[in-house]
Amino acid sequence: MESIEGPVLIIAGAGSGKTRVITCRIAYMLKKGIPQSAILALTFTNKAAREMESRVKEITGRSLQALTVSTFHAFGVKILRDEIEALGWRQNFSIYDEGDKFEAVKDALRECKMYKASEGGDVKSIGQIFSKIKTGLLRWGEGADPAFQCVFDEYQHSLKVYNAVDFDDLLVMPIMLFEQFPDVLQKYRARYRYIMVDEFQDTSHIQYKLMKMLAGNNVCVVGDDDQSIYSWRGANYGNILQFEKDFPDLLEIKLEQNYRSTTTILDAANGVISHNTNRKEKRLWTGKSGGRAIEFFSPDNESAEADFIAEKINSLRRREHLKYDDFGILLRANSLMDRIEESLLSENIPYRVSGGTSFFARKEIKDVLSYLRLIGNTDDDVNLLRIINTPRRGIGKSTITQVSELARANHSSLWDAMNKMRYAQNTLFQETAQTEIDQFLTLIETQREEILGKKNLSHKVKNLVDVIDYWSHLVSDNSKNEKAARWKFLNIQKFIQSIETWEKNPDNFDPTLYPYLNRISLITRDEGDGDQAGGKVNLMTIHASKGLEFPIVFIAGVEDGIIPHERSLEEESGNIEEERRLFYVAITRAREKLFITSCLHRRRNQTLIECSPSPFLQEIPSHLIENNAGLLSEQDENPPSAEEYFAKIKEKFK
Repeated sequence: MESIEGPVLIIAGAGSGKTRVITCRIAYMLKKGIPQSAILALTFTNKAAREMESRVKEITGRSLQALTVSTFHAFGVKILRDEIEALGWRQNFSIYDEGDKFEAVKDALRECKMYKASEGGDVKSIGQIFSKIKTGLLRWGEGADPAFQCVFDEYQHSLKVYNAVDFDDLLVMPIMLFEQFPDVLQKYRARYRYIMVDEFQDTSHIQYKLMKMLAGNNVCVVGDDDQSIYSWRGANYGNILQFEKDFPDLLEIKLEQNYRSTTTILDAANGVISHNTNRKEKRLWTGKSGGRAIEFFSPDNESAEADFIAEKINSLRRREHLKYDDFGILLRANSLMDRIEESLLSENIPYRVSGGTSFFARKEIKDVLSYLRLIGNTDDDVNLLRIINTPRRGIGKSTITQVSELARANHSSLWDAMNKMRYAQNTLFQETAQTEIDQFLTLIETQREEILGKKNLSHKVKNLVDVIDYWSHLVSDNSKNEKAARWKFLNIQKFIQSIETWEKNPDNFDPTLYPYLNRISLITRDEGDGDQAGGKVNLMTIHASKGLEFPIVFIAGVEDGIIPHERSLEEESGNIEEERRLFYVAITRAREKLFITSCLHRRRNQTLIECSPSPFLQEIPSHLIENNAGLLSEQDENPPSAEEYFAKIKEKFK
């Protein structure tokens, strides 16, 4: 990249080596004598910033202490640490996280005597409205209820009183500084004479504004409008068109060679994305000609889909000598993960979850697992502390502190210390605390007798949940939202059902507690574990997969109403194009082989519904797909082509 003077727009297609282009450009600028301090490179994640800086160091072999490679928000912090006093804040300001922010919104609601809103579940949505007001996405009376303007003003006032800023302020306040103090703007413009922006299609309106205020003429932006999938968090792929208007003398460079995928996969991706109208024309190509056909499967339901994926991973891994981390399973929504997790677990396949919460990492599931782990090993201090007051008991912090000190003094586990305290003739221990400890220990001892070494584990776990009255605990913890309590309890029921499924597996010769806990440790252990044995399968949302690639990819749940999501069908047509971009991103994560599954039936809200394949599937050239649809009769000697099959399905669900 030798074009370093003047505005440059680089349209970098999926897998085209975008990061390499940016790092080589920075290295070239340094080679040409441009000072590190004059270069500003902005990206979206700390990981991307670290990777970019590391690659430049590798290329140049130089220390880069004066080079600024940063996320937008971290760069905002850098400006505010030096300049915020001009706006009336002190230099040592605090940055509120989401929890701090919502507590401040609650306080502001109370100050404005809006008690009902402060006690209900609306605080989060009000905080989101405030965010959109700050960043210019909403105005009072135009999408934002003016009744909350008093609350917003009070919230803003409290931030200043407490010398705090929120996450949005990290972008909003530098712009305020630049607008109110032109000399401050000129100082930063004079310093950063060369600006680069990565993932430009994901910039928001306010990020674009900050960049434009800083930029002179030497600004280079790199992005791909076909991979703009974050409108829900303010991203505006239209910024590419705006950049062309604001810098009409720009040099446009297209990177269309894909170094990742086979021709088959790229032709499929091109076939899909070509149906979008609001895009810059480009067509990815690759030197990796040919490639295996995309395989389409139509299982009967989500259980069959999950079992197929797990079995196929094990089969391919053995047959083609692959590692677990060669596989990516991509989903449109986190809610589709549960059944796939169960199947991976039943096949003893280690996996990691990205872009959502693993079913087994949800608090309610971790609580029940902690009981089971403590029952299995009473010397497990970590799990004992997790559930000693879940549900709440009269074992207060001072009692736990006493128990911990006793354990430390005797070099024993907390369980042993509690047993000593249980019967101690010691006035230091309150009688009520001893009673509560006795009841807790008795509970665990009783459950150990019930559960250890016995069959019908799922029934025993259900009984445990009933004995501790976990339902009442959920109701108490979600007093303003019974729906949340019911959803969490439903997760526990699903967890118990998964134990029952495991117990009934004919290959399971020891369906008792210890083998089950050993099995669970495959996925609940630290991420670093298991890497020597081939890592873990990557289970993630499509949004979380952006920027990643895998030799083998499964895209599950490719059904109408899931992708495109049913919400997009109710909103403006632009959302359909974003859903198509999302599917394009999913396809282009695959390097060598792609599997697509679309269920005939799926359970939603406890109701079994009929499903039809996503209309996006019909946009993939039919000769690229090998049709393995479950609807085909085994006696059919002349199965229809993929194109005929989709037409048949479409007719079926009219």
